[in-house]
Amino acid sequence: MDPVDFLQSDDLLSDEERAIGQSVRDYARAELAPHVSDWYESGTIPVEIARGLGKLGLLGMHLEGYGCANTTATAYGVACRELEAIDSGLRSLVSVQGSLAMFAIHHWGTEQHRQEWLPRMATGDAIGCFGLTEADAGSDPGSMRTHAKRDGDDWILNGSKMWITNGTIASVAIVWAQTDTGIRGFVVPTDSPGFKAHEIGRKLSLRASVTAELSLDDVRLPSSAVFPDVRGLKGPLSCLNEARYGILWGAVGAARACLCEALEYSLLRTQFGKPLAAFQLTQRKLADMSIAVANAALTAVQLGRLKDTHCITPEQISHGKLANVRSALEVARTARAVLGAAGITLDHSVMRHMNNLETVATYEGTEEMHTLSIGRALTGIAVFR
Repeated sequence: MDPVDFLQSDDLLSDEERAIGQSVRDYARAELAPHVSDWYESGTIPVEIARGLGKLGLLGMHLEGYGCANTTATAYGVACRELEAIDSGLRSLVSVQGSLAMFAIHHWGTEQHRQEWLPRMATGDAIGCFGLTEADAGSDPGSMRTHAKRDGDDWILNGSKMWITNGTIASVAIVWAQTDTGIRGFVVPTDSPGFKAHEIGRKLSLRASVTAELSLDDVRLPSSAVFPDVRGLKGPLSCLNEARYGILWGAVGAARACLCEALEYSLLRTQFGKPLAAFQLTQRKLADMSIAVANAALTAVQLGRLKDTHCITPEQISHGKLANVRSALEVARTARAVLGAAGITLDHSVMRHMNNLETVATYEGTEEMHTLSIGRALTGIAVFR
């Protein structure tokens, strides 16, 4: 019996998917896990790790061509699970790179965009970020104030974007802006005059991740910079669905890591002459965590299979993101309680995961928005535009 895969959900994976998961797990434990507490404490992450992730084939791994691995969606999810078992910031780097920036270029860009950026992004030699959220336009991106106007054959962009992962280390930004013909996406090299990225500090969550505010002050772009065939929120929301899918897998990894640490600690820590695991209340906590992890893992596998057969809906992704992150947060909190005072230190991972998951619960769609998305699917009644 594998205590962190109680229902043997990994048996539902293909041999290749299990092999990819094991490769990512081995790499993450050997190369990333020994340093992640220091990165979290210092509030940074070295950009060099992107090349290692690129060599492993994880950047844009579910995309086809241009140096991308073209794996199944389920394999991509398993990779996200293994990365977030170490830290949400690592999975966020891969999610933003592959599911937001690279996916946007791959799906909505021109062949010139793809040839110019995707091969370098797949190797980690170029980092991308995704500029949608603004300080006053989070759950309501249609209210964004960033705008782009034509000036002859060029576009002039003005505005700002907030909470942008990878912002200060990116070579290219996908920026969404209001235009006379609706919201449109632009491929913006970050060395463009007028483009600036300012790192956001004083974070208590996702500290092993770079978060920035983007400023665009009369950024001039050629006509070729715009995505040609998509207008409105269809473009950015299609990218967000890709990222949310990776998140629902990542949450399984974070929850699994917390369960594993709590179980190990409860077997080693003694109180009143016996291990914590020998107390009924502790076993209840462990059982509850195991059930939550197993159910989240089964949800992820089922949604992976739906995605691989092109049958998945945005509402089903909302279900997975909402349910799995909610469960992971509860597991992390329970695991912290099992560890007692030891659980609040960076010598253990549970509170780091708990703090990260507080952010994961609200980015790429808050609990409220995912709840209402599911409610709309159930009732046919939309309560937000």
